[in-house]
Amino acid sequence: MCRGAGGEPRHAGDRGAGPMRRLLPEKLHVRMASGTTADKRAMPRRYTLTHSDSTGDLFLTVGREYDKAQISSWYTRLMRDEVLAEWRNDTEGLALHVHCHVSGGVVLGPAYWRYQIFRRELPLVLEAFRCGDRGLLDAQPHLDQAPIKVRFHAATARHDRVETWGTLSEYA
Repeated sequence: MCRGAGGEPRHAGDRGAGPMRRLLPEKLHVRMASGTTADKRAMPRRYTLTHSDSTGDLFLTVGREYDKAQISSWYTRLMRDEVLAEWRNDTEGLALHVHCHVSGGVVLGPAYWRYQIFRRELPLVLEAFRCGDRGLLDAQPHLDQAPIKVRFHAATARHDRVETWGTLSEYA
């Protein structure tokens, strides 16, 4: 179940600092792309998440491809603060691969600052993925235990990295 706000401590798998913001279900707007279902034939599965700075609303599209229309606005292209994710097989099996643009291209703000913001907000993002695609996790409960690998894309080696962020079940 998707829960509301609170001042709970951060999840054990979280790598950020400070109290975690909880997902407000009324602030999450989910769009299932055409042909997307919650059954085993639903792979590949990709997530496109953007947000409104003014309202705090989150906009999640779930589909076989990333929602290019959702990330093509001038604001999103300028800020590059969208989060993209996909279920992908790697050397350890199926994992959720999350992508955050820290620097490079047209990005506003220094890499360190953006890296810290993404790390602070990732628990909320992961909770949104879990809540927004609840049908897939209900149909395939093993995905709740698959590892999450977050790729921070940066022009500097210091911030260009992959981190493991636990499993989706930790963001319930």
